[in-house]
This record gives sequence, C-alpha cells and structure tokens, in this order.
Amino acid sequence: MASLAVVAGPRPEPAVMLRDWYYLMNELVRHTATYSPPVASRSFAYLGITVFEAAVGGSDKLVSLAGQLPGLDVVPQREPGAAYDETVITSAALSDAIVHYFGNTGPTGQRSIRNAQAKWRALAIDGVPADVVERSEAFGRAVADAIYDWSLNDGGATISNMGFPYELDLPKGEDKWVPTSLVQQQQLPLLPDWGNNRTFATPTGAACATPGNPAYSTEVGSQFYKEANEVYEAVKNATPEQVAMARFWSDDPMLSMTPPGHWVSIALQVAERANLPLEDSVDLLARMGMAMSDAFVGCWHEKYVYNLLRPVTYIKRLIDPKWEPILNTPPFPEYPSGHSVVSGAMDTVLTAFFGDHYAFEDKTGSPDGRNPRKFGSFHEAAEEAGISRLYGGIHFRAAIEDGLAQGHCIAAYTVALKTRK
Repeated sequence: MASLAVVAGPRPEPAVMLRDWYYLMNELVRHTATYSPPVASRSFAYLGITVFEAAVGGSDKLVSLAGQLPGLDVVPQREPGAAYDETVITSAALSDAIVHYFGNTGPTGQRSIRNAQAKWRALAIDGVPADVVERSEAFGRAVADAIYDWSLNDGGATISNMGFPYELDLPKGEDKWVPTSLVQQQQLPLLPDWGNNRTFATPTGAACATPGNPAYSTEVGSQFYKEANEVYEAVKNATPEQVAMARFWSDDPMLSMTPPGHWVSIALQVAERANLPLEDSVDLLARMGMAMSDAFVGCWHEKYVYNLLRPVTYIKRLIDPKWEPILNTPPFPEYPSGHSVVSGAMDTVLTAFFGDHYAFEDKTGSPDGRNPRKFGSFHEAAEEAGISRLYGGIHFRAAIEDGLAQGHCIAAYTVALKTRK
C-alpha cells in the first residue's frame, strides 16, 4: 500500500476531497486484517452517514436521518447564523471518522491516514478565516464522534479472532456446512452472529427472508444434484471469458477492497464522471453504505438459518473427488450468496439514483491487472457479479438468484428513506 504524500495544490471542492478519502478507505479495507465483507460494509455505512449528516446543515435540499434510523435520535447541529465552510467540515469529519473505523489497520495504513489528514486539512483551510476553520472543524468532528458513539452498540463494533468464533456448536447433517479450508482459524465459520446486528433501514436481519435452498438430495434427478452438477460442468468447461468474469468479481478479503468496496469503487467512478456535487455525493454514499450493511446483515442471517454446504463439499463427495473450484471457497455457509445480495442491493440504490439504463465502465481491477468491464446498466453488472460465483465454483444457482432478490428487497427500504426536502 503506497503512503500518500502531502502535496500543495488548489483548494479542492468538497466532493472531490470526499472521493479521494473514499479511495483511501478502499485501500485500507484491502490492508486491514479484520475487514471481511460484512465488516467493510458496516464501516461504509457509518462513514456515509457521517458525511451526510455533516453536510445536511449547509444544504437547503437534504433532510437529516436522525429520527429515521434506530437509535439515532439527534445529531450535532450548527450554530444558527454562524459561518461554516463545507470543505473544512468534510475534511474534519472524515479525518476523525477514518480513525474510528480503521484504527486497527497496519503501520502503512496508519501512515497513509496521517498523510491524508495533513494533506486535506492544509488544502481545506487555505484562505479560510481562522474562526470559521475552528468552528467548522469542531462541528465536523462532533458529527463524526456522535455517529461513532451510536455505532458502538449495533453488535458489530468489536471483532476478535478475525471474526471467527473460538467455540461454536455446528449443526449436524449431510447437507450442513463443513470447513473447506485447512487453516485452523477457519474450522469454524465467519461471523455466525452477524445476522443479529442492528440494521439501518430494514426492521431486522430477518426482514427480507429468502425462500430457502432447494431440498437437499443425493439423487441424480433432483434439483439439488442438478444445481451441483451445473457448477461442476461450469468449472470444468469454463471459457476464458467466464474465468475472467469470476476473477474480476472475486474481491477476496486482504487481496482486494472486498465486494462492498468494489461497489463503492463503481459509485466513485460514476460520481466522478457525472461530476456529482457534495449534496448528491453524500446522499448516494449514505444510501449505498446503509443498503450494503443491511444486505450483509440480512444475508448472514439467512446463511446461519440454512447452514448449507458448499459446492466443493458436495461435488467431491458425490461427483468427482478430484474437482477443484476456480476461486477459493469462503469460510462460511453457502446460501444465499453474499456477492449476490450486496450486488442486488447496490443495483437498486444506484439505479434509483442514476436510472435504469446508465452505461458505465468499471475499472476497479485495473491496478491489479484485470481488464475493465463495460455494462449497459447497474442491473447488468449485478447479474454478472452474481453469476460469476457459479463460474468460480463456489455457489449454486439458487443462492445467486435468491440472493439478488434478497438484495433488491433490502435496498428498497433504504431507497424509501427521506433524505431530500
């Protein structure tokens, strides 16, 4: 991870600075050990709400989320009639918040945070009267601290042992999840209680329940066997395009920004292309953050209702003991697909914001040598993200299709929140 240098330059627009901070956050997700996809989505939610609430008082269009979200009754307010600077507020809020949520990142990440704080503060306060700087920074920090305090009792604030439980009674049965990794830490599944966390817009993690996986069966003519055989054949006969698709959307923790970060990257690219102002940017990022966090709470709730085995377990047991998937199998139950749930949710939020047929090019993987991919809509991208998990050999079709539907259902609650006057 390259450490950001402090450089002189013109005073930035707050939306530009906001995007730069988010690009840094995506790099921190990649390099922070505890940041599995659910954990990353949670931080993006609170960071999005922080910058949104910091901007509300300076906007004649935005409406506070206080009173709309569980436990968020009030947020700090600006002094009536006093002068504030939006760039300074945004800089201070993010400078404070990033330490709250990435305080456990490694030494290089810590240096990057410090450098970004110095860089953006120097640029933000340039030419701004000292009293306005002091007032604006105090307000930005107050908002960040208030949102952080609220975050502490949601069930996901403390992650120990990388999110893997020290003890857990696993459900028994031939259809149940069993470890697929030789890593000792991963002999128990990731974050089994995450589905009980407090949500933002959905009533609970159980609000958008899935229909459940097809009935488990070892019979060759059964639906379950057919879906397993589909995965087997897909990997065995994968085309170069399908392999590229699987790898493009792989988004493995510690090797990438994870699926939430991938969708944030898409949003940042689109926001930059559209030159979104601060009001629209914070609205989008807050909605995306809440929807992706609720998506992972909902998905994880369902995963531990069904505790379904992974394709590699079934296929090696019943079809081909030498078979291997293209992608590494994640260490938690199969149904539904987390990629699919979050992608369905992001499709819903982004489509509500930009429209049904917004074409774009996703360059998220370019720094890692993956070719950009073009899409005619966010729906098309979400569908590809979902099916990529089948091509990669780690999900059955039902987990993908039901996951996308669950994500759409969850994000509908977020889209319904009132953020505009």
